[in-house]
Amino acid sequence: MTSTLQPAHSTGAVKGPGRWLALSVLVLAVLLVAVDATVLGLATPYISEDLAPSGTQLLWIGDVYSFVIAGLLVSMGSLGDRIGRKRLLLVGAAAFGAISVLNAYAHTPELMILARALLGVAGATLMPATLALIRNLFHDPRERSLAVGIWGATASAGTAVGPIVGGFLLEHFWWGSVFLINLPVMAVLVVVGVKLLPESRNPDPGPWDLLSVTLSLVGMVGVVYAVKEAAAHGFAWATLAAGLLGAAALYGFVRRQLTMPKPLLDMRLFRNRGFSGAVLADLLTVLGLSGLVFFLSQYLQLVQGRRPFEAGLAELPAAVGAVVAGLLAGRAARRFSVRAVVAGGLAAVGLALAALTVIGQNTGYPLIGAALLVVGVGAGFSFTVTADVILSSVPGEQAGAASAVSETAYELGAALGIAVLGSIVTGVYRDFTGPAGTPAAAHESLGGAVEAAAGLPSRTAETLLDSARQAFVDGLTLAAGVGAAVLLAAAAASWFLLRGQRLEDGVEHP
Repeated sequence: MTSTLQPAHSTGAVKGPGRWLALSVLVLAVLLVAVDATVLGLATPYISEDLAPSGTQLLWIGDVYSFVIAGLLVSMGSLGDRIGRKRLLLVGAAAFGAISVLNAYAHTPELMILARALLGVAGATLMPATLALIRNLFHDPRERSLAVGIWGATASAGTAVGPIVGGFLLEHFWWGSVFLINLPVMAVLVVVGVKLLPESRNPDPGPWDLLSVTLSLVGMVGVVYAVKEAAAHGFAWATLAAGLLGAAALYGFVRRQLTMPKPLLDMRLFRNRGFSGAVLADLLTVLGLSGLVFFLSQYLQLVQGRRPFEAGLAELPAAVGAVVAGLLAGRAARRFSVRAVVAGGLAAVGLALAALTVIGQNTGYPLIGAALLVVGVGAGFSFTVTADVILSSVPGEQAGAASAVSETAYELGAALGIAVLGSIVTGVYRDFTGPAGTPAAAHESLGGAVEAAAGLPSRTAETLLDSARQAFVDGLTLAAGVGAAVLLAAAAASWFLLRGQRLEDGVEHP
């Protein structure tokens, strides 16, 4: 995908304070996606109770959005090059709002999974356009660093707004209301974006290759599905077949891009060590965090008995830390070094996750809150600087491709994290020993155990819940340990791969 983002190819240049107003529209799109991702965790116990999904279906509800969005980001980024990034962003925002209604009123696990998948299609139209348009709006490196910091801080703010607003809604309305909060954000984005955003496209992009689109989607979904199934149920012929099919599709995608005169994704981008290092850091970081974060809301509500709004407030330190760090990240990377800030941030997140391996059912909030604050600060520094590195490591005409790769790494990491770490939690949980007469549904999820306990005698119910909660905590602490190892490995890799990388010009220096 060869994007042209230079001002000469924009239909409306933005000068003066207008570019900052345009940035506010772009961050609304990021806020939309971030809020949606965080409220799902809070709503999961209610979805479990109402729709009664199996443990596997619950994981699919959590990760199918990321599967689809990861498989389509590059393709949708290429589509934006052809029809215009502003147009794709606004159409995607409208679709995101409309499909949110389908999520809100899903009445079966299967329909919920389908609705989440369709939301992934809409989400894939939003994400590549935001960073690419930031590159188009801000040509000064320091202004761009600040813009990227605001972009990242807004995403982090969404992780704070989502649980708090979602918790309030869950205490007063049914679980579907958490998806309907997307509608006003979408409306503002579309109405304001029509006026403020400049249009940009590639004047000579080549055809939109449907075979490449299919190979990308089949490859991503096949590989991640195989990883998820293998982690949850062990290897089976169907799992192996899905993994081989996905790997073959990805191999075919890469080969096709190398031979096409105008590919959807220019594979030569990965020759840049800074670009590759930043992408790898993002993937590993999200992988190590996402599975744990997905289950943390359930821990706060179903294990510690917090109300949804209280659970949302309990997760606030991570978002506050990420917002502050995101705004300071560019300055810190210029004063010290890119690799010091990225590797240091990732190491801090890894150590914070390691601290969570000692939590129990009755762990006090100071330890949890402090760990979440460190996670937020470390992730805020790392994600903001790597996003800036990815944009500045490639020429302006390739910023669209770079943005799509960056977001693909993020979403693929989220899907793999929920699949692998989520499967660890689920696998450990299913093996708990309950009292005689424990319903089978209690072993599917902690929400299922809570629902099953409601129909049992009080003593039996208390024993069941204690065993189920302890098994859930055991799985959560094991997943935290694995996540800590992944983050520390990512920190080490970043230290070497980002050596000599600078933000001023994106050029590597020996």
